[in-house]
Amino acid sequence: MERRTIEPRPDWQQTVEEQGLIYPLTRHPDDSLRPYWDESAYYVFSLPEVEALEETVEELHRMCLAAADHIVSAGRFADLGITDPRIANAVAEAWHRRVELPSVYGRFDLHYDGTGPARLLEYNADTPTSLVEAASPQWFWMEDRFPGADQWNSLHERLVAAWKKQAALLPPGAPLHFAYSSADELGEDLMTVAYLKETAEQAGLDTGWISMEEIGWDRLSGRFVDTQLRFIRSCFKLYPWEWLTTDRFADHVLDTLDNGGGTGTTLWIEPAWKMLLSNKALLAILWELYPDHPNLLPAYLDGPRELADTTGYVAKPLLGREGAGVTIHEPGAEAVVRDEPCCYQWLAPLPAFDGNHVVLGAWVVEDESAGLGIRESSGLITDEYARFLPHVIL
Repeated sequence: MERRTIEPRPDWQQTVEEQGLIYPLTRHPDDSLRPYWDESAYYVFSLPEVEALEETVEELHRMCLAAADHIVSAGRFADLGITDPRIANAVAEAWHRRVELPSVYGRFDLHYDGTGPARLLEYNADTPTSLVEAASPQWFWMEDRFPGADQWNSLHERLVAAWKKQAALLPPGAPLHFAYSSADELGEDLMTVAYLKETAEQAGLDTGWISMEEIGWDRLSGRFVDTQLRFIRSCFKLYPWEWLTTDRFADHVLDTLDNGGGTGTTLWIEPAWKMLLSNKALLAILWELYPDHPNLLPAYLDGPRELADTTGYVAKPLLGREGAGVTIHEPGAEAVVRDEPCCYQWLAPLPAFDGNHVVLGAWVVEDESAGLGIRESSGLITDEYARFLPHVIL
């Protein structure tokens, strides 16, 4: 793994916008616009290195599924902050019927510096973004700058294949709706959903398009409807389950939830069992089940324990995104147990390349490794001001 600098293409912004990345710039607190898509540098990997990372990702995915099964069988929903029995029952039912429910993709965030083993930082298994840039613009960047090279990137082909394979699990005779939140001002959620919709159409599926805020409730039929008053039988939503099960329509969601087996009237993708994997409590349960595993970091739910005096720790809210609410605690500082439920994970400072802190976003589609996206940040927390850099295999 190596970081190399390169001159950006003269028309890079227009080019990536035409390829679906309509958010190539980020507005910073000083009101300046700086590149989110950053092709002034790139990362190089060897083929054996990527093959080893692929094996690690698929092993981590298997371990996460085993941890999900443990959570359900042991009834440990409270450890995830799931205290509503209806939600817990819905998640458990979805897990037991998971072979009947479509599930498409997820993204592992990994600590990796090219020398030691990759370590799991977290698993974004419900509403992962940075998909568009990983699947499309970085592939075309490689073809422009390094024709004949390769990339850890089979995302598009695997997504189309996944929709084809799972089409039989969708309700017949109705379109698969794709929903995003209109509260997204940058367009990232919009384009992520638009891209996934495109892959579903290439797989031959009939699709529909709607914002979460436009979804209606028909009191007479007791069903969700779209803007044309058609029943929404299935819906891919880039909208977290913890919102879906707590907002004003949460009761309707649970009452009409299609969890397989012919029950319910609306099937949601990703399915409810993804709540087991998109929760930071998973990190502590993994460490409990697989202590000292080389691809895991020590993590606990009841406090930092020995980490406070030895390695330091990071406190992560169970449902935080883009670094929100994450705090870093150096070794020797007074241990702090926060009021809100958190996961306390070993402090493994992100590797620095030329002063940039790097995290690898490794994608899985269904159960297989599918691609890589790399983000850099100025600080140790990968937040909303992080930059996306392309990579090649040379």
